[in-house]
Amino acid sequence: MTTAQTFRATRAPVSIDVALQGGGAHGAFTWGVLDRLLDENWLGFEAVSGASAGAMNAVVMAHGLMSGGRPGGKRALETFWRRIAQSATTTPMGALAGLLDFDMPFMPPMSGWWSPALGVEIAQNVFSGLFSPYQFNPFNLNPLLDILNAEIDFDALKTKQALRLLISATRVSDGGMRIFRNDDLSADAVMASACLPELFHAVTIDGESYWDGGYIANPALEPLINETDANDLLLVQLNPPRRARDPNTAKEIAHRLNEITFNANLTQAIHLIGQLKTALGEEPLPGELKNPFFRRLQNLRLHRIAADEQVFDLGRPSKLDPRWERLCELRDLGAQAADDWLQNQSLCLGERSSIDCALL
Repeated sequence: MTTAQTFRATRAPVSIDVALQGGGAHGAFTWGVLDRLLDENWLGFEAVSGASAGAMNAVVMAHGLMSGGRPGGKRALETFWRRIAQSATTTPMGALAGLLDFDMPFMPPMSGWWSPALGVEIAQNVFSGLFSPYQFNPFNLNPLLDILNAEIDFDALKTKQALRLLISATRVSDGGMRIFRNDDLSADAVMASACLPELFHAVTIDGESYWDGGYIANPALEPLINETDANDLLLVQLNPPRRARDPNTAKEIAHRLNEITFNANLTQAIHLIGQLKTALGEEPLPGELKNPFFRRLQNLRLHRIAADEQVFDLGRPSKLDPRWERLCELRDLGAQAADDWLQNQSLCLGERSSIDCALL
């Protein structure tokens, strides 16, 4: 046993908040991270904030924990992602029909000419802006909505025993943020958090239309800090914050712009947190702070598990690829990243931050 393994095996329980970034089928990487963290009985989850695919993973894990504890959480995540992959074998647009909620009602059932790679290429044409989802999917067929309704007991997630959830979505009307908490969670709320407007009809809830939460909070950190008691916050980041090589093909440029866009609000939030913590560190004793959010921020310890840039090839449209073998590959990479973090950084939990906000 390493020193870290020995310490984790004997240490007192630690509760953490978890923030899960969105990223299409790349969310299978987060599946692997969560699956590995659930192996650590000393590590508890107090609350999870998620956007888009991060929201999916958060809700699925919370459901599994309610129904079967940690083994239930692991089973629920695997079942969900397996159903995502299975949806890729039911329609010619299977490469999008899973996590990205896309179907083509006028296409025939899958036949020998169809392959997921062809679906990805079709998806790229959709992303080019040639059609809107109101044109290519006029009936708003939604296989992912069916999966959520079949797999998740949303009534159970509304009880006090459920893991606290904070699911972000973007209001279409004013670009503001909506946080769906346990009391108002539904399959529609999760779909709102994952609603890319190039692919889906806007999701309407209580007369308000919503798009993907990643546009405004990917994921939301402030309510996670402000509304929970855990002082350790673990971010699972899918979009690589840095790439060593500049993109030069049209596809690479488009993919990198997408990564930057969906990282921008998170990067700004973390830098602001870092600046505030530095300023608060120059204040007198923590008890003298009157604002409760500042007191929470002063005690906050930040940690991160991030996908390496080699995990997600800049030129590969893998966010749109829900094939089971690819999802399992990403799951294994996520589990390895979580294991590396547990080996090298978990001793920081309860003691200090393991990342420098200024360097993200």
